Amino acid sequence: MKPFLTGAAAAVLSLCAAGAIRAEEWSVSLWGKPRVFTAHVEKLAEVLEESTQGAFTFDISYGGLSKNTETLDGIAVGAFEMAQFCAGYHRDKTPTITVLELPFLGVDTLEEEVAASMAVYKHPATKEDMGRWNATLLMPSPLPQYNIVGTGAPRRTLEDFEGMRVRATGGMGQAFRTVGAVPTSVTSSEAYAALDNGKVDTVAFAPHAHLSFRTIDMADWWTTNLNPGTVNCPVVVNTDAYEALPEGHRAALDAAVPVAMRHYLAEYAKIYATWDQVLKERGVEKVTFSDSDMAAFRARAADPIRDQWIAEMTARGLPAQDLYDTMMAALRDARM
Repeated sequence: MKPFLTGAAAAVLSLCAAGAIRAEEWSVSLWGKPRVFTAHVEKLAEVLEESTQGAFTFDISYGGLSKNTETLDGIAVGAFEMAQFCAGYHRDKTPTITVLELPFLGVDTLEEEVAASMAVYKHPATKEDMGRWNATLLMPSPLPQYNIVGTGAPRRTLEDFEGMRVRATGGMGQAFRTVGAVPTSVTSSEAYAALDNGKVDTVAFAPHAHLSFRTIDMADWWTTNLNPGTVNCPVVVNTDAYEALPEGHRAALDAAVPVAMRHYLAEYAKIYATWDQVLKERGVEKVTFSDSDMAAFRARAADPIRDQWIAEMTARGLPAQDLYDTMMAALRDARM
């Protein structure tokens, strides 16, 4: 922690020691259970408590404060000060962020996902969009490209997707629809039950979620290279609560974010290291699609869905093209 306790954070320590900053506890609404997806929030709490000598703490709840589809509503009314949500669960609530869920963006790493997310989060249109919920975007929860687990006979070609019921949200759901699949937007917490009771045949998740929500336990096969996209799941804070923080606490929170993000990326690297072993242990067959199938998938989904998104969002009065261009410029910069 020594490298962290410099600058603003060091000033916080001196103020806390002098009793100049009041004690603060924020309620934080998450869901599921502690996992890699929530590692940055847990780390944020740890860093804040240490840097402020216990003067600024989090009370983290996993499902006790809100449903994961209603966290923005709770943030808006100040029911809790911080929350995590996924744009794909309710596209109409945060339309600007859904640009990050368009299919086949070509994101290769979590670091690129962070760069694209932060560029969109800082866009004036996004800030105005979030302002409707009295919310300020704090940091992303970067996820790798999704792939699907399925039950029964493997789907080996795009033609096999016809009629396939897949748990997929946002732009990914639209992408699967272009190849004849039937997307169903159940939440992550409901995915196992949906697979178990036959509501869906397949589930699109990042690896950590297949582990956390146990969909891998039911899998007969797993796609290795579909990579249709991912969901964008920011961590937000209630704007009034954030602005009401004493200057030292606000500085400590801002300074803790990059520390928490580095921890998140390191934790996710561990998932990648063990994923193949998990598939082997469970006897899950790997399905790899041909280059021609992947080219056909991208041709049907990427450009048409992007153009449709830009047209729809422009009609709603949003600077859709600029949002898209901002995101793509951030991706190019990250790769360089």
